Amino acid sequence: MEQPVNPHGLQMHPMRGALYNELHSRPFQVIPSPARITHLAVMCDSEESLQQFEHLKTLYEHFGHSVPEVDELCYHADFGQLRVRREKHMEFTTYTFINTDIEQGGNPFDATGLTPLPEGWLANIPGTVISAFHVSVEDARQTHELNLPLVKRFFEGMRLVGSSPQDGDARVWTTFQMHSDGFGRFLIYNKQMSDSQLGRLTQRIMEIEVYRLMCLLSLPTARDISPTLGAMDQRLADVTDHLAHASEIDEQALLSRLTDMAAWVEDCRARATFRFSATYAYHDLVIKRLEELREDEVSGHLTITEFMTRRLTPAVKTCRATSNRLEDLSRRIDRVAEMMRTRVELSIQSQNQDLLASMDQRSKVQLMMQHTVEGLSVAAISYYTIGLIKYLLEALYNSGVSLNKDLILGVSVPVVIGLVAFTTRKIHKHFLKLAIDQAAKSEQEKKD
Repeated sequence: MEQPVNPHGLQMHPMRGALYNELHSRPFQVIPSPARITHLAVMCDSEESLQQFEHLKTLYEHFGHSVPEVDELCYHADFGQLRVRREKHMEFTTYTFINTDIEQGGNPFDATGLTPLPEGWLANIPGTVISAFHVSVEDARQTHELNLPLVKRFFEGMRLVGSSPQDGDARVWTTFQMHSDGFGRFLIYNKQMSDSQLGRLTQRIMEIEVYRLMCLLSLPTARDISPTLGAMDQRLADVTDHLAHASEIDEQALLSRLTDMAAWVEDCRARATFRFSATYAYHDLVIKRLEELREDEVSGHLTITEFMTRRLTPAVKTCRATSNRLEDLSRRIDRVAEMMRTRVELSIQSQNQDLLASMDQRSKVQLMMQHTVEGLSVAAISYYTIGLIKYLLEALYNSGVSLNKDLILGVSVPVVIGLVAFTTRKIHKHFLKLAIDQAAKSEQEKKD
């Protein structure tokens, strides 16, 4: 889009234009009366979305229109009697086909929005269709509104849901069921609405139908999880009871069971969290669109709002309850696992204390043995030292030195023993001081 002129030389945010355009990217359509409309919602991934755009180009070529070059959020093309609108949403793409070249009278669903499409084009749309329905718009200002038995026949005898929305300016009939052609059906009688008002009403009805189906996508997941969730809840209760009352506990076995339960819960959360969150968002959108309808009751029939409140809201509550149970079970497993870890840590601390006490006892025994060995060492060293002194005295005596060998040898015995004992004790104290200093240094480093 061409950037608007900025005569003041201001520095504009690069996203400013996109933010302005975002509010106008999906305008309400202007729908005449009468008209035949078909609405499709197709779930697709990013690759299928690109394929859909290429497929859309073939429709432009078929009707002789210039082909769009860039894929956008919303396309609106007018091919004369057929108008086509394609919108990209987060999980799905919608197609709206509006056929304006019709005449009133007869079965309003004999002609649909698909009638002008080229043969085979619809079947080749990439993706999976989640919602498909026809909307037949009749002008009640030109013809009288049909009686209920005839209207019911248009819906193949199914139970009708109907109301007078927009404060009675229109009448809407539907069944919220699939009919023999595989499509849903809506019949709108325009009493006194302009084409713009009718376009807004029709858009709201189409969004209600699409969003309610998208909202219900998580219900099978909730129903699949719930039975196992109940069994898992009982298993956790058994583990907790065993942990509270058993005299002897196999911590490793219980932790293994808790790990298996936690893995199952996380797997369910990974599969269901996004779907449940999407359900709540779609439900809020449905409720918002219902409020905008401003319905008046048609005697004897449920309004669209009453039908949704009675059928859709309980399904959403089921999904919410399942989601809450998953979260609660996850928290409880975490708490029990934490208790188990605390129990194991206390057990390890107790074992460490016993081990330290045993090591302390062994150290005392080793110290006593060391003292004994030190005494024997003093005796042995003194013995060999006195032996050396004896050899020295004999050498001196034999060389002519006059001395009393026995007296000197006897006096040297206590002297040698005293010196050896003193030296050994000194060495012992030195190493003990080194050990104490090293322990004090390590303790200071831990404090720092």
